[in-house]
Amino acid sequence: MQASQTVKEQQRAYTERLLTALGEQLAARDISAVLIGTKDGRPALDVIDDRCRMRRVFVHLSFCWFYWGDQDDERVSFLRMAGAVDRIEQAARDGWHDGEQGELSINLDQILDAHRG
Repeated sequence: MQASQTVKEQQRAYTERLLTALGEQLAARDISAVLIGTKDGRPALDVIDDRCRMRRVFVHLSFCWFYWGDQDDERVSFLRMAGAVDRIEQAARDGWHDGEQGELSINLDQILDAHRG
């Protein structure tokens, strides 16, 4: 990593490394996973379940989570990668929840800004 990289660039690179590692391990278990960039520029992993439905897996660095929705059972810690891969593989094999993918939107920067102002 170059010293001139901003914190956001470092976070993005780390997020991409986490998602790449997750994708490689899911692919080794015959789960289709492709690293993409969303319209808003966030890295994500498109993961296909056994019913051929796609969900995007994101990284929440502040809470050390992989997440693919806003429900309690749609997030797992990335600190134990093997367990995270097991959990996401099982969710994909069981099939993603019906309906739209919920968004987990906790922006700690906005919370900090509110307390500063």
